[in-house]
Amino acid sequence: MIRVIAVATLKEGKRKNYLEEVYKIMPLVHIEDGCIEYGPHIDMDSGIPIQKKLGPDTVAIIERWESLEALKKHGMTPHMNNFRRAVKTFMQSMQLLVLTPA
Repeated sequence: MIRVIAVATLKEGKRKNYLEEVYKIMPLVHIEDGCIEYGPHIDMDSGIPIQKKLGPDTVAIIERWESLEALKKHGMTPHMNNFRRAVKTFMQSMQLLVLTPA
């Protein structure tokens, strides 16, 4: 199993628009072979002093996949290609962490 953290930094005020597009594709991602978990996350106020906040224009997509092969197939699906086109104007940058248990 692998975990993925995709951090989307968006243009100012575009988080709502980005999340709307994420919610459209989530049902399609959830039925992909190998998808265990896929969902957007935003900052919460924890009161923990060492917490680093992403900020109001950032969304982290937390994912779990059965394999690297499943993740790679996910990236090539038609709905992900459509998603990337739909959010292109909202994006500033994207960082991808692909992690395996230590």
